[in-house]
Amino acid sequence: MTDKPVIAFIGGGNMARALVGGLIRNDHPAEQLCVADPNAEARAQLDGLGVCTLGDNLKAIEGADVIVLSVKPQALGAVARELAAGLRPGQLVISIAAGVRVDTLRRWLNGHERIVRAMPNTPALVQAGATGLFAPSEVSAAERARAESILRAVGVCVWVEREDLIDSVTALSGSGPAYVFLVMEAMQEAGEKLGLDAATARLLTLETVFGAARLALESKEDPAVLRARVTSPGGTTERGIAALESAGLRKAFADALKSAAERADELANMLDLA
Repeated sequence: MTDKPVIAFIGGGNMARALVGGLIRNDHPAEQLCVADPNAEARAQLDGLGVCTLGDNLKAIEGADVIVLSVKPQALGAVARELAAGLRPGQLVISIAAGVRVDTLRRWLNGHERIVRAMPNTPALVQAGATGLFAPSEVSAAERARAESILRAVGVCVWVEREDLIDSVTALSGSGPAYVFLVMEAMQEAGEKLGLDAATARLLTLETVFGAARLALESKEDPAVLRARVTSPGGTTERGIAALESAGLRKAFADALKSAAERADELANMLDLA
């Protein structure tokens, strides 16, 4: 394997563009990246990056070492069946389509074995993503490393040992940004009810969430320790925390993740039948 593989992206949406931009920022040669999308407008958004853009999926994968499937899950079946005719056994396929299991994709690809499943999240659009990865035993350590190096272009990566755990990743980090945005909505609304104007409440909310996340990342301490450190006995934070606990915050998050994981499994089962 070469140090910098030729990568073909099938689908030129937001996540593909984020990965392309991240790879180029990490010194991956633009001429070794190709994006295929039937939409001319999607291809035009990549103009100026120096990457190859095509409307033909099969032509895009001809010389590729790695193929990244970045189309909508409901479209992946048709796309994968089209690609099956041009796949070579040694090509590594990375799917970032939510809810499509490896066995399902393998069936669509006529038994192709080298498949990695990835679940990135939307902060990847600003190179702050978190991606869960799974690979079956047929994928070598070198191929796993190659897949990880590509997804690391937009954030951190973690591997799971069982594919069903991708549903857990989906529930936690895949859907997680939306949970955080909801918390931010609630904080801003509450701030406004206390008399702050909308712009001030928004700024304070955004900087508080950003600062807390940065502090947690840089301190390496458990969030419970950091929370206790700012919760003085008898103080304002203790009173606020008590209200959140009394309202069932922990159970609400547990229920949310459980529901999201169950839905991920349901969607995967539906796609299995496609």
